Amino acid sequence: MCRFDPTLRNWLSVTSFVRMPYQPPLAEIAFALEHHANLDELATWCANPSADLATTVGLLAEAGRFVAEVFAPLAATGDEHGCVRHPNGTVSTPPGTPEAYQKFVESGWGGISFPEQFGGGGFPWVVTIAFQEMLAAANMGFSLCPLLTQGAIELLLHHASPEQHAVYLPKMIGGQWTASMNLTEPDAGSDVGALRTNAVPQADGTYRVSGTKIFITYGEHDLAENIVHLVLARTPNAAAGTKGISIFIVPKFLAALDQLDGTLGERNGVQCLKIEHKIGIHASPTCVLEFDDAVGYLIGEEGAGMRAMFTMMNNARLSVGVEGLATAEAAYQLAREYANNRVQGRIAGSPKPSNSPIAHHPDVGLMLATMRAHVDAMRALLYFDAAQVDRATSHPNEGERRNAHNLVALLTPLCKSWCSDVGIEMASLGIQIHGGMGYIEETGAARLWRDSRIAPIYEGTNGIQAIDLVTRKLGLEGGSTLDDLLSQVAAEAGDTAELQAVQRATQWMRLALSEQRIEDALAGATPYLRMLATVVGDWVMQRSARAARIELNAGSDNLAFLGNRIASATVFRNRVLPTVLGLERSATTGYSDISDFEIPGK
Repeated sequence: MCRFDPTLRNWLSVTSFVRMPYQPPLAEIAFALEHHANLDELATWCANPSADLATTVGLLAEAGRFVAEVFAPLAATGDEHGCVRHPNGTVSTPPGTPEAYQKFVESGWGGISFPEQFGGGGFPWVVTIAFQEMLAAANMGFSLCPLLTQGAIELLLHHASPEQHAVYLPKMIGGQWTASMNLTEPDAGSDVGALRTNAVPQADGTYRVSGTKIFITYGEHDLAENIVHLVLARTPNAAAGTKGISIFIVPKFLAALDQLDGTLGERNGVQCLKIEHKIGIHASPTCVLEFDDAVGYLIGEEGAGMRAMFTMMNNARLSVGVEGLATAEAAYQLAREYANNRVQGRIAGSPKPSNSPIAHHPDVGLMLATMRAHVDAMRALLYFDAAQVDRATSHPNEGERRNAHNLVALLTPLCKSWCSDVGIEMASLGIQIHGGMGYIEETGAARLWRDSRIAPIYEGTNGIQAIDLVTRKLGLEGGSTLDDLLSQVAAEAGDTAELQAVQRATQWMRLALSEQRIEDALAGATPYLRMLATVVGDWVMQRSARAARIELNAGSDNLAFLGNRIASATVFRNRVLPTVLGLERSATTGYSDISDFEIPGK
């Protein structure tokens, strides 16, 4: 007779591990809004003067409860079921998603930072960033839908006509209509200038758009009554390359400009040919769209498409960085919970034969501390950058607006690239902390890694962001934007060896560019971006620690939370910042060793 092995009982209890639900980190978000975004100051300039810290944190607490209860439970469902394309070209999202989307629309969070005249809340943009963090951490696959719609709204606000504003903005801000970004084609990826989609002008002022677009996130779905496709296309006799690209509104259902109530007309000539089968974000339908003589409405002037599209892309790039933060936060929460409850092995010095939670083992503790420090640094950097977006838009002083605008231009490549890369790395550490269980889908750790892997590719790959940083952003205001930032870093975080390494690498990059050694500069662009982002990350972490010490000295009784802010900054400085020194050589070696490498087929 076979006897039941009690060790098997223990194994079965582990494999039936129950995941803790996502818990919005409201205290950490409030700290970042206060000390890195300076939200109370922003509220004095924004359209809604009630957007102060206390009011906003109260609203975010309710929003956090909402996303944790409504969207977090759908993350595993969406991953398992994915989306389905039907023979008629329509697409169904995972079970429960349409109902959840309607609750999202009713919540009003999709329009919280947009102008009140179109139905928005008039709050600073950094408040939307805080909500995006919670939504993406709860369910990244779903979060892409409102993220893209928000970017499209930003584009229309800056570049569309008043008539187009009246028809499209209220419905998009209200959530009844969503939007998609249509750039990529089979032969035109990062090289957008190679696109072939064409737009032929008509006598009534519209255009007829024809072509195929690929990788279109939420290009077709069953969540909203209409989808506003923003499409890059060429008009007849347009110039070659990006100068000949225009941008058009091509709605799924037509809505005439004189129908301001948003009454929908006939179905337009756009169809979903297929949805992609992806590594992750299965809840998000990634579509191949065919535009067949579809009615389009020109935004702005012919040939101005890329300028308008970059408004949307820059908005989205900051949000992609937020995806990295959200992934890392969710991965940290899972890993911390598992490590505190998984008892295995005896730590040195503990009495025999007792075992300990694996969180008490120094190596696991190091991984958890590394995750926590990166999460805190990303949040501080992203919220600081988002606050500069608000300053660039709303500060009453023109000089301050210009300085903030330049700082956003400099920091956004760091936010997008560093945070999306680090998000993957922290998700991978989360899997490692789970051990073998991390490789098992039931824990949810693997899904976070799979979902996050797209972020470094989104909105211009991270290599392109590094090229943009080196070739365009180092020279902003004659180089003073970066130099002033590094001076501030030195004054507030110390003249560290790592800062000196960044300064040397910056000088090397500028010299290489001035001597037309472009390939040398580009070969070091990615490690240089990592160096700069890490030093700036240490700077915002030291600001966090200083703010925490001030609160403690003022008599705050929030000892554990503030102590963790100081400890996290210490870990970042001791464990993360030193990596900058190892990157300097890679950033400044040039291209010769790469060009000498024999690549088969090259």
